[in-house]
Amino acid sequence: MKVLVLGAGVIGTACAWYLAKAGHEVVVVDRQPGPARETSFANAGGVCPSFAGPWAAPGMPFKVAKWLFAAHAPLMLRPRLDLHQWRWLAGFLRNCTAERFAQNKARMQRIAHYSKACLVALREETGIAYDHGTGGVLQIFRTQEEIDGGARAAKVLTSFSIPHRIVDRGEATQIEPSLSTSTVPIAGALHLPADETGDCHLFSEALVELSRRRGVSFMFDTDVERLIVDGGQLDGVVTSRGTLRADATVIALGSEAALLLRPAGIDLPIYPVKGYVATFPIDHDDMAPRSCVMDEHSKVMITRLGNRLRAAGVAEIAGYDRAIDPQQCKAVESVARDLFPAANADGRAEYWACLRPMTPDGPPYLGPTPIGGLFLNLGQGSNGWTQACGCGQIVADLVSGRQAAIDLEGFGLR
Repeated sequence: MKVLVLGAGVIGTACAWYLAKAGHEVVVVDRQPGPARETSFANAGGVCPSFAGPWAAPGMPFKVAKWLFAAHAPLMLRPRLDLHQWRWLAGFLRNCTAERFAQNKARMQRIAHYSKACLVALREETGIAYDHGTGGVLQIFRTQEEIDGGARAAKVLTSFSIPHRIVDRGEATQIEPSLSTSTVPIAGALHLPADETGDCHLFSEALVELSRRRGVSFMFDTDVERLIVDGGQLDGVVTSRGTLRADATVIALGSEAALLLRPAGIDLPIYPVKGYVATFPIDHDDMAPRSCVMDEHSKVMITRLGNRLRAAGVAEIAGYDRAIDPQQCKAVESVARDLFPAANADGRAEYWACLRPMTPDGPPYLGPTPIGGLFLNLGQGSNGWTQACGCGQIVADLVSGRQAAIDLEGFGLR
Protein backbone atom coordinates (compact mmCIF):
# COMPACT_ATOMS: atom_id res chain seq x y z
CA MET A 1 0.00 0.00 0.00
CA LYS A 2 0.93 3.63 -0.38
CA VAL A 3 0.86 5.33 3.04
CA LEU A 4 1.12 9.03 3.86
CA VAL A 5 2.54 10.02 7.24
CA LEU A 6 1.73 13.61 8.19
CA GLY A 7 4.42 14.88 10.56
CA ALA A 8 8.17 14.21 10.75
CA GLY A 9 8.76 14.57 14.47
CA VAL A 10 10.05 11.51 16.28
CA ILE A 11 6.52 10.02 16.27
CA GLY A 12 6.00 10.33 12.52
CA THR A 13 9.59 9.40 11.66
CA ALA A 14 9.48 6.23 13.75
CA CYS A 15 6.09 5.31 12.30
CA ALA A 16 7.43 5.73 8.74
CA TRP A 17 10.32 3.39 9.56
CA TYR A 18 8.04 0.59 10.75
CA LEU A 19 5.60 1.09 7.86
CA ALA A 20 8.47 0.79 5.38
CA LYS A 21 9.77 -2.25 7.21
CA ALA A 22 6.30 -3.79 6.78
CA GLY A 23 6.67 -3.36 3.01
CA HIS A 24 4.61 -0.23 2.36
CA GLU A 25 5.43 2.66 0.03
CA VAL A 26 5.73 5.56 2.47
CA VAL A 27 5.71 9.34 1.98
CA VAL A 28 6.27 11.66 4.97
CA VAL A 29 5.06 15.28 4.86
CA ASP A 30 6.23 18.07 7.19
CA ARG A 31 6.22 21.87 7.14
CA GLN A 32 9.77 22.13 8.49
CA PRO A 33 12.96 21.84 6.35
CA GLY A 34 13.99 18.65 8.17
CA PRO A 35 12.88 16.09 10.75
CA ALA A 36 12.23 16.76 14.44
CA ARG A 37 12.41 20.56 14.21
CA GLU A 38 9.64 21.35 16.70
CA THR A 39 8.65 19.42 19.87
CA SER A 40 11.18 16.65 19.16
CA PHE A 41 14.06 19.07 18.60
CA ALA A 42 15.26 19.58 22.16
CA ASN A 43 13.24 17.56 24.65
CA ALA A 44 14.51 16.38 28.04
CA GLY A 45 16.38 13.45 26.50
CA GLY A 46 15.04 10.71 28.74
CA VAL A 47 13.64 7.41 27.46
CA CYS A 48 11.93 6.73 30.75
CA PRO A 49 9.31 3.97 30.88
CA SER A 50 9.72 3.84 34.65
CA PHE A 51 8.38 7.40 34.86
CA ALA A 52 5.56 6.85 32.35
CA GLY A 53 2.28 7.92 33.90
CA PRO A 54 -0.45 10.54 33.68
CA TRP A 55 -0.06 14.07 34.98
CA ALA A 56 -3.70 13.87 36.08
CA ALA A 57 -3.31 12.35 39.55
CA PRO A 58 -4.86 12.59 43.00
CA GLY A 59 -3.71 15.80 44.67
CA MET A 60 -2.79 17.52 41.41
CA PRO A 61 -5.70 20.06 41.50
CA PHE A 62 -4.42 21.33 44.87
CA LYS A 63 -0.88 21.66 43.52
CA VAL A 64 -2.07 23.54 40.43
CA ALA A 65 -4.03 25.97 42.63
CA LYS A 66 -0.93 26.52 44.80
CA TRP A 67 1.22 27.25 41.74
CA LEU A 68 -1.26 29.59 40.03
CA PHE A 69 0.36 32.83 41.11
CA ALA A 70 3.99 31.72 41.17
CA ALA A 71 6.39 33.37 38.72
CA HIS A 72 8.20 30.07 38.13
CA ALA A 73 6.34 26.83 38.90
CA PRO A 74 6.41 23.27 37.51
CA LEU A 75 2.91 23.78 36.09
CA MET A 76 1.43 27.13 35.07
CA LEU A 77 -2.05 27.91 33.79
CA ARG A 78 -2.52 30.93 31.51
CA PRO A 79 -6.34 31.11 31.15
CA ARG A 80 -7.59 32.05 27.69
CA LEU A 81 -10.93 32.63 26.00
CA ASP A 82 -10.55 29.22 24.41
CA LEU A 83 -13.29 26.62 24.74
CA HIS A 84 -10.84 23.82 23.92
CA GLN A 85 -8.50 24.86 26.74
CA TRP A 86 -11.32 24.75 29.29
CA ARG A 87 -12.64 21.46 27.95
CA TRP A 88 -9.15 19.99 28.29
CA LEU A 89 -8.86 21.29 31.86
CA ALA A 90 -12.24 19.81 32.78
CA GLY A 91 -11.16 16.46 31.38
CA PHE A 92 -7.87 16.70 33.24
CA LEU A 93 -9.65 17.31 36.55
CA ARG A 94 -12.03 14.39 35.94
CA ASN A 95 -9.03 12.11 35.62
CA CYS A 96 -7.45 13.20 38.94
CA THR A 97 -9.10 10.36 40.85
CA ALA A 98 -7.28 7.36 42.29
CA GLU A 99 -9.24 4.93 40.11
CA ARG A 100 -8.62 6.75 36.83
CA PHE A 101 -4.99 7.43 37.70
CA ALA A 102 -4.36 3.71 38.29
CA GLN A 103 -6.11 2.80 35.04
CA ASN A 104 -4.23 5.35 32.95
CA LYS A 105 -0.90 4.57 34.65
CA ALA A 106 -1.29 0.90 33.71
CA ARG A 107 -2.02 1.81 30.09
CA MET A 108 0.99 4.12 29.83
CA GLN A 109 3.30 1.62 31.50
CA ARG A 110 2.17 -1.05 29.04
CA ILE A 111 3.07 1.00 25.98
CA ALA A 112 6.21 2.61 27.43
CA HIS A 113 7.97 -0.66 28.24
CA TYR A 114 6.93 -2.15 24.90
CA SER A 115 8.29 0.94 23.16
CA LYS A 116 11.64 0.76 24.92
CA ALA A 117 11.97 -2.87 23.79
CA CYS A 118 11.23 -1.73 20.21
CA LEU A 119 13.87 1.01 20.46
CA VAL A 120 16.51 -1.41 21.76
CA ALA A 121 15.68 -3.87 18.96
CA LEU A 122 15.93 -1.09 16.35
CA ARG A 123 19.29 0.00 17.75
CA GLU A 124 20.64 -3.53 17.70
CA GLU A 125 19.36 -4.09 14.16
CA THR A 126 20.68 -0.86 12.64
CA GLY A 127 23.48 0.38 14.90
CA ILE A 128 21.80 3.80 15.01
CA ALA A 129 23.67 6.31 17.20
CA TYR A 130 22.11 9.33 18.91
CA ASP A 131 24.27 10.22 21.95
CA HIS A 132 22.41 7.51 23.82
CA GLY A 133 23.20 6.13 27.23
CA THR A 134 21.89 3.32 29.42
CA GLY A 135 22.80 4.72 32.83
CA GLY A 136 19.28 5.02 34.22
CA VAL A 137 17.65 7.95 36.01
CA LEU A 138 18.21 9.30 39.52
CA GLN A 139 15.21 11.19 40.93
CA ILE A 140 16.48 13.38 43.75
CA PHE A 141 14.52 14.60 46.78
CA ARG A 142 15.34 17.76 48.73
CA THR A 143 12.99 17.24 51.70
CA GLN A 144 11.59 14.47 53.87
CA GLU A 145 8.16 15.15 52.40
CA GLU A 146 9.54 14.45 48.93
CA ILE A 147 11.20 11.24 50.21
CA ASP A 148 7.83 10.13 51.59
CA GLY A 149 6.28 10.81 48.18
CA GLY A 150 9.06 8.80 46.57
CA ALA A 151 8.32 5.89 48.90
CA ARG A 152 4.68 5.94 47.80
CA ALA A 153 5.78 6.02 44.15
CA ALA A 154 8.09 3.07 44.84
CA LYS A 155 5.09 0.95 45.85
CA VAL A 156 3.53 1.64 42.45
CA LEU A 157 6.83 0.71 40.75
CA THR A 158 6.88 -2.55 42.69
CA SER A 159 3.37 -3.37 41.46
CA PHE A 160 4.64 -3.04 37.87
CA SER A 161 7.86 -5.00 38.59
CA ILE A 162 10.02 -1.97 37.68
CA PRO A 163 13.61 -2.14 39.02
CA HIS A 164 14.20 0.62 41.57
CA ARG A 165 15.57 1.46 44.98
CA ILE A 166 15.35 4.33 47.43
CA VAL A 167 18.82 5.60 48.39
CA ASP A 168 20.20 8.12 50.87
CA ARG A 169 22.39 11.11 49.98
CA GLY A 170 25.59 9.06 50.24
CA GLU A 171 24.37 6.41 47.80
CA ALA A 172 22.98 9.11 45.48
CA THR A 173 26.42 10.71 45.20
CA GLN A 174 27.95 7.30 44.52
CA ILE A 175 25.56 6.88 41.58
CA GLU A 176 26.14 10.49 40.41
CA PRO A 177 29.42 11.67 42.01
CA SER A 178 29.10 15.20 40.60
CA LEU A 179 26.12 15.80 42.92
CA SER A 180 28.65 16.12 45.76
CA THR A 181 29.19 19.74 44.64
CA SER A 182 25.47 20.57 44.52
CA THR A 183 24.44 23.86 46.13
CA VAL A 184 20.96 22.54 47.00
CA PRO A 185 20.17 20.04 49.77
CA ILE A 186 19.76 16.40 48.77
CA ALA A 187 17.86 14.30 51.31
CA GLY A 188 17.69 11.13 49.24
CA ALA A 189 16.81 9.76 45.83
CA LEU A 190 14.98 7.12 43.82
CA HIS A 191 17.21 5.21 41.42
CA LEU A 192 15.66 3.78 38.23
CA PRO A 193 18.48 1.80 36.57
CA ALA A 194 16.53 0.47 33.57
CA ASP A 195 15.78 3.83 31.91
CA GLU A 196 17.82 5.29 29.06
CA THR A 197 18.81 8.64 27.58
CA GLY A 198 19.39 9.97 24.08
CA ASP A 199 19.07 12.93 21.74
CA CYS A 200 15.65 12.70 20.09
CA HIS A 201 16.62 15.06 17.25
CA LEU A 202 19.78 13.12 16.40
CA PHE A 203 17.78 9.88 16.48
CA SER A 204 15.15 11.27 14.12
CA GLU A 205 17.75 12.57 11.66
CA ALA A 206 19.57 9.24 11.64
CA LEU A 207 16.31 7.31 11.22
CA VAL A 208 15.35 9.47 8.24
CA GLU A 209 18.56 8.41 6.48
CA LEU A 210 17.96 4.75 7.31
CA SER A 211 14.35 5.07 6.10
CA ARG A 212 15.41 6.65 2.83
CA ARG A 213 17.51 3.54 2.17
CA ARG A 214 14.29 1.56 2.55
CA GLY A 215 12.59 3.77 -0.04
CA VAL A 216 10.74 6.24 2.19
CA SER A 217 10.22 9.68 0.58
CA PHE A 218 10.22 12.88 2.64
CA MET A 219 8.41 16.03 1.53
CA PHE A 220 9.82 18.78 3.76
CA ASP A 221 8.86 22.47 3.55
CA THR A 222 5.30 21.32 2.83
CA ASP A 223 2.30 22.61 4.79
CA VAL A 224 -0.63 20.28 5.46
CA GLU A 225 -3.76 22.41 4.89
CA ARG A 226 -6.84 20.19 5.10
CA LEU A 227 -8.30 16.74 4.65
CA ILE A 228 -10.71 15.81 1.85
CA VAL A 229 -13.38 13.41 3.09
CA ASP A 230 -15.93 11.92 0.69
CA GLY A 231 -18.59 9.42 1.73
CA GLY A 232 -16.85 8.55 5.00
CA GLN A 233 -13.56 7.87 3.21
CA LEU A 234 -10.38 9.96 3.13
CA ASP A 235 -10.04 11.09 -0.48
CA GLY A 236 -6.91 13.22 -0.19
CA VAL A 237 -4.74 15.61 1.76
CA VAL A 238 -4.46 19.18 0.51
CA THR A 239 -0.93 20.56 0.97
CA SER A 240 1.00 23.63 -0.15
CA ARG A 241 2.44 21.45 -2.92
CA GLY A 242 -0.83 20.03 -4.18
CA THR A 243 -3.27 17.29 -3.19
CA LEU A 244 -1.75 13.99 -2.09
CA ARG A 245 -3.57 10.67 -2.16
CA ALA A 246 -2.75 7.29 -0.67
CA ASP A 247 -4.36 4.05 0.46
CA ALA A 248 -3.84 5.02 4.10
CA THR A 249 -2.87 8.22 5.93
CA VAL A 250 -1.40 8.48 9.44
CA ILE A 251 -1.80 11.74 11.38
CA ALA A 252 1.30 12.36 13.51
CA LEU A 253 1.17 16.15 13.76
CA GLY A 254 1.32 16.55 17.52
CA SER A 255 -0.69 19.49 18.87
CA GLU A 256 -1.58 20.64 15.35
CA ALA A 257 -3.48 17.40 14.70
CA ALA A 258 -6.52 18.56 16.66
CA LEU A 259 -6.84 21.65 14.42
CA LEU A 260 -6.60 19.55 11.24
CA LEU A 261 -9.08 16.89 12.38
CA ARG A 262 -11.92 19.05 13.72
CA PRO A 263 -13.20 20.19 10.28
CA ALA A 264 -13.28 16.49 9.31
CA GLY A 265 -15.57 15.69 12.26
CA ILE A 266 -13.00 14.22 14.68
CA ASP A 267 -12.80 16.47 17.74
CA LEU A 268 -10.00 15.26 20.01
CA PRO A 269 -9.29 16.81 23.44
CA ILE A 270 -5.59 17.29 22.70
CA TYR A 271 -4.10 20.57 23.88
CA PRO A 272 -0.55 21.98 23.76
CA VAL A 273 1.38 22.17 27.04
CA LYS A 274 4.51 24.27 26.64
CA GLY A 275 7.90 23.26 27.98
CA TYR A 276 11.20 25.15 28.24
CA VAL A 277 14.71 23.87 27.61
CA ALA A 278 18.30 24.97 28.16
CA THR A 279 21.27 23.13 26.64
CA PHE A 280 24.92 23.95 27.34
CA PRO A 281 28.30 22.33 26.70
CA ILE A 282 30.08 20.31 29.37
CA ASP A 283 33.44 21.93 30.11
CA HIS A 284 34.43 19.67 33.01
CA ASP A 285 33.51 16.06 32.33
CA ASP A 286 33.83 14.80 35.91
CA MET A 287 31.62 17.65 37.19
CA ALA A 288 28.63 16.68 35.04
CA PRO A 289 26.16 13.84 35.60
CA ARG A 290 26.94 10.45 34.13
CA SER A 291 23.35 9.96 32.98
CA CYS A 292 20.09 11.67 33.95
CA VAL A 293 18.89 13.40 37.12
CA MET A 294 15.29 14.36 37.80
CA ASP A 295 14.85 17.08 40.44
CA GLU A 296 11.54 16.29 42.13
CA HIS A 297 11.33 19.72 43.74
CA SER A 298 11.35 21.72 40.48
CA LYS A 299 10.23 18.91 38.13
CA VAL A 300 13.27 19.70 35.96
CA MET A 301 15.12 16.85 34.24
CA ILE A 302 18.85 17.21 33.56
CA THR A 303 20.33 14.79 31.03
CA ARG A 304 23.81 14.20 29.70
CA LEU A 305 23.80 13.99 25.89
CA GLY A 306 27.36 13.27 24.80
CA ASN A 307 29.34 16.42 25.63
CA ARG A 308 26.22 18.52 26.32
CA LEU A 309 23.92 18.96 29.30
CA ARG A 310 20.19 19.35 28.67
CA ALA A 311 17.78 20.77 31.27
CA ALA A 312 14.03 20.70 30.56
CA GLY A 313 10.95 21.47 32.56
CA VAL A 314 7.82 23.57 33.12
CA ALA A 315 4.30 22.78 31.93
CA GLU A 316 2.64 25.96 30.70
CA ILE A 317 -0.96 25.68 29.54
CA ALA A 318 -1.21 28.76 27.35
CA GLY A 319 -2.39 27.84 23.85
CA TYR A 320 -0.30 27.57 20.69
CA ASP A 321 2.25 30.30 21.42
CA ARG A 322 5.72 28.94 20.54
CA ALA A 323 7.71 31.98 21.66
CA ILE A 324 10.78 31.26 23.77
CA ASP A 325 10.50 33.01 27.15
CA PRO A 326 14.12 33.60 28.23
CA GLN A 327 13.10 33.95 31.88
CA GLN A 328 11.45 30.53 31.98
CA CYS A 329 14.44 28.98 30.20
CA LYS A 330 16.77 30.72 32.65
CA ALA A 331 14.80 29.28 35.58
CA VAL A 332 15.16 25.77 34.14
CA GLU A 333 18.84 26.35 33.46
CA SER A 334 19.44 27.57 37.02
CA VAL A 335 18.26 24.24 38.43
CA ALA A 336 20.93 22.43 36.42
CA ARG A 337 23.59 24.92 37.46
CA ASP A 338 22.62 24.62 41.14
CA LEU A 339 22.89 20.83 40.97
CA PHE A 340 26.04 20.76 38.84
CA PRO A 341 27.73 24.15 39.40
CA ALA A 342 31.09 23.22 37.88
CA ALA A 343 29.88 21.40 34.75
CA ASN A 344 29.96 24.52 32.57
CA ALA A 345 32.31 27.43 33.19
CA ASP A 346 31.45 30.21 30.73
CA GLY A 347 27.66 30.51 31.07
CA ARG A 348 26.86 29.62 27.46
CA ALA A 349 23.40 28.12 26.92
CA GLU A 350 20.96 27.59 24.06
CA TYR A 351 17.25 28.02 24.81
CA TRP A 352 14.27 26.25 23.29
CA ALA A 353 10.51 25.97 23.83
CA CYS A 354 8.18 23.23 22.63
CA LEU A 355 4.48 22.32 22.66
CA ARG A 356 3.74 18.89 24.06
CA PRO A 357 0.51 17.39 22.58
CA MET A 358 -1.24 16.36 25.80
CA THR A 359 -4.40 14.34 26.31
CA PRO A 360 -6.35 15.01 29.55
CA ASP A 361 -5.92 11.44 30.79
CA GLY A 362 -2.39 10.65 29.55
CA PRO A 363 -2.53 7.79 26.99
CA PRO A 364 -2.19 8.64 23.28
CA TYR A 365 -4.62 8.00 20.42
CA LEU A 366 -3.51 5.14 18.19
CA GLY A 367 -5.17 3.39 15.28
CA PRO A 368 -8.12 3.72 12.91
CA THR A 369 -10.81 6.40 12.85
CA PRO A 370 -14.41 6.43 11.57
CA ILE A 371 -13.01 7.91 8.37
CA GLY A 372 -11.85 5.10 6.11
CA GLY A 373 -8.11 5.10 5.42
CA LEU A 374 -7.33 7.58 8.23
CA PHE A 375 -5.22 6.51 11.23
CA LEU A 376 -3.99 8.34 14.34
CA ASN A 377 -0.62 8.34 16.07
CA LEU A 378 -0.72 11.34 18.40
CA GLY A 379 -1.26 12.70 21.92
CA GLN A 380 1.90 11.25 23.46
CA GLY A 381 2.49 14.49 25.40
CA SER A 382 5.73 14.51 27.40
CA ASN A 383 6.23 10.80 26.65
CA GLY A 384 6.76 11.13 22.90
CA TRP A 385 10.43 10.13 22.91
CA THR A 386 9.73 7.26 25.28
CA GLN A 387 6.74 5.97 23.27
CA ALA A 388 7.82 6.73 19.69
CA CYS A 389 9.05 3.33 18.55
CA GLY A 390 6.28 1.37 20.22
CA CYS A 391 3.56 3.63 18.83
CA GLY A 392 5.16 3.47 15.39
CA GLN A 393 5.22 -0.32 15.42
CA ILE A 394 1.63 -0.53 16.68
CA VAL A 395 0.23 1.81 14.03
CA ALA A 396 2.24 0.06 11.29
CA ASP A 397 0.71 -3.24 12.43
CA LEU A 398 -2.82 -1.79 12.38
CA VAL A 399 -2.37 -0.20 8.95
CA SER A 400 -1.10 -3.58 7.71
CA GLY A 401 -4.15 -5.40 9.09
CA ARG A 402 -2.14 -7.18 11.77
CA GLN A 403 -2.89 -7.47 15.46
CA ALA A 404 -0.68 -5.32 17.69
CA ALA A 405 1.75 -7.04 20.06
CA ILE A 406 0.19 -5.46 23.17
CA ASP A 407 -3.35 -4.91 24.44
CA LEU A 408 -4.64 -1.64 22.95
CA GLU A 409 -7.42 -1.10 25.49
CA GLY A 410 -7.52 2.61 26.28
CA PHE A 411 -5.71 3.85 23.13
CA GLY A 412 -8.55 4.07 20.60
CA LEU A 413 -11.06 6.84 19.91
CA ARG A 414 -13.62 5.13 22.15
